[in-house]
Amino acid sequence: MSPWISAFRPRTLPLALASILTGGFLAKATGHFNGPVVALAAFTTILLQILSNLANDYGDSQNGADSVHRQGPERAVQSGAITPAEMKRAMWGFGAAALGSGIALLLVALGVASTWVLLAFFVLGLGAIWAAINYTAGARPYGYAGLGDVSVFLFFGLVGVCGTYFLQAYSQEHELARSLPLAVLLPAASLGCFSAAVLNVNNIRDIISDKLAGKITVPVRLGPRHARRYHWLLLLLGVGSAVLYVALTYHSPWQWLFVLSLPLFAFNGYQVWVRQESMRLDPLLKQMALSTLVFTVLFGLGQVL
Repeated sequence: MSPWISAFRPRTLPLALASILTGGFLAKATGHFNGPVVALAAFTTILLQILSNLANDYGDSQNGADSVHRQGPERAVQSGAITPAEMKRAMWGFGAAALGSGIALLLVALGVASTWVLLAFFVLGLGAIWAAINYTAGARPYGYAGLGDVSVFLFFGLVGVCGTYFLQAYSQEHELARSLPLAVLLPAASLGCFSAAVLNVNNIRDIISDKLAGKITVPVRLGPRHARRYHWLLLLLGVGSAVLYVALTYHSPWQWLFVLSLPLFAFNGYQVWVRQESMRLDPLLKQMALSTLVFTVLFGLGQVL
């Protein structure tokens, strides 16, 4: 099981859950919390994240990004610990499991009364499965065209936070207008920016091997120096969105609790700026992901309190 557990990349799972937690906290703060919906959303997200990690392992090995020039940890297919055929079977399995869990989530949250809303979320779920697989796998992986940041912002931010909040609120309100306040887009944007920042650290680390493999990520397009400026922009936009949300919905000083997490982002931004060697950037991936999780908990508790 060791190669499989490594291929699942457990350290990415807390980041995947951050958007679900944020949606849960926001729903709790507005009196719409639904435990079973949040639990099923979290489980579905874990399955999708593992599917994405397996597809990334498979796709990069087939498309040349996992080569001797890669600076990160060795992948399972690249090392031969798992064959391409075995990885494809696992991808099918996790894809099917994510689909089944997603359908259960929608039935628990929406039932069968809201047919068109149910259908819209089902299509969105299929889109999430497609995005998880085709980031680096498939005939035309969009990650190789530099669109990974857009996908991460959408699914780890807007879809994760807003979708989780909406499914809880709609199950009680049954009104579209009251089920997703526009202000929820701001914390969703924060999670999207921070998640894109995690991907950006990864892509700055792999800039040489990605360029050689024809994987045109944002850092490959911008170059190392501008990619680091882009990293600071993502951090500032993430923090700014949270500040704006609290300013617009202010009720209590507790809402500023997330400010305690800001030194973690400042540390990450500074270290990404000064560390030039690729392998020295690798620990900052985990640090950025954990910083996002700390922000999520502090921000969410602040809104609830």
